[in-house]
Amino acid sequence: MPKIPGVNHQDAVRALEKAGFRVVRQGKHVVMTDGSRILTIPRHNPVNAYTMGGIVRDAGLNEQQFRKLL
Repeated sequence: MPKIPGVNHQDAVRALEKAGFRVVRQGKHVVMTDGSRILTIPRHNPVNAYTMGGIVRDAGLNEQQFRKLL
């Protein structure tokens, strides 16, 4: 699993919006979807590196693609 350290949750949400995801609901976590995939992003800063790697993998992106979106 790729490690993506030091990512602010708001930056991650913006990057995933560029990738075609939209926010469905917010609370202690931000839930996003693209119609077929559902992602859950914790609202704390920074998001754990392993957690962020899993979110990026679940979004169907690789580390380089995600870094370009940031």
